[in-house]
Amino acid sequence: MAKERHGKSKVKAGSKNHGGKKPFDKKKSSGEKSFEGKKPFDGKKPNYRKKSAPRPKSSSNPNEIRLNKYISNSGICSRREADMHISIGSVTVNGKVVTEMGYKVQLTDEVRFDGRVINPEKPTYILLNKPKGFLVTTKDEKGRKTVMDLVANATKARIVPVGRLERQTTGLLLFTNDGELARKLTDPHQKVRKIFHVELDRNVSQADFNKIKDGINIRGDRYEVDEISWIQGASKREVGIKVSTGSNGLVKAIFEHLSYTVARLDRVVFAGLTKKDLPRSHWRDLTAQEVINLKNLK
Repeated sequence: MAKERHGKSKVKAGSKNHGGKKPFDKKKSSGEKSFEGKKPFDGKKPNYRKKSAPRPKSSSNPNEIRLNKYISNSGICSRREADMHISIGSVTVNGKVVTEMGYKVQLTDEVRFDGRVINPEKPTYILLNKPKGFLVTTKDEKGRKTVMDLVANATKARIVPVGRLERQTTGLLLFTNDGELARKLTDPHQKVRKIFHVELDRNVSQADFNKIKDGINIRGDRYEVDEISWIQGASKREVGIKVSTGSNGLVKAIFEHLSYTVARLDRVVFAGLTKKDLPRSHWRDLTAQEVINLKNLK
């Protein structure tokens, strides 16, 4: 057996000499990486926070709107179709034809589509069965209750009452943002049928019943009703009055002229609309057919 050389040490079997290099790390050989100063990967998916999309810039003037959007909001057509109508001169703003794409209008401007005034909101029609004690106005400086309080949750559209009812008068009241229809229904030359249930302080005599039926002259003015009738199953203190001109003021004026006191005045029919399935203080949307009927009134 050869002798070992002097000055050299034995190397154990299975071990290698790396010539001064750092010994091999078993952890690294198993596939696990070592990162100095960093937390080892634990197998969980990193939670990267997703950047939110930038918010669109708000319009500098909230009362300004693109003309095509104004038309689209009115429910006439889509924005793309509105652009086509604008380009061919079908739209006017404050009496002037506008054909410019992207043109902006104020909400207070008068916009006409084919000659008809339009509203930048979808047409809305609300029918209320008004109770006593509410003013028919959009705002009261004294802070009294108005009919707008009763329909506050009906829609976000800017609706207004059509016509007027006195504070203590009850019954049907229409609200809409359709200015053209509102003007039509309040036009004194437009015969809009209304029926009132009138309750008086005493029985109506047959003579007075006939006077009302034939028409009465009050201070030089002629007051006429379309029809008067007794209320079936009720006392002679209650009558039904149908009129197509004037208002509830006309009905009160007739009875007060004949020395009656009106204890209750209820509008039960307005322009073909009725109180069926509509309790006092409640409201409902008009059906599509009811809207068509109103627009077809002559």
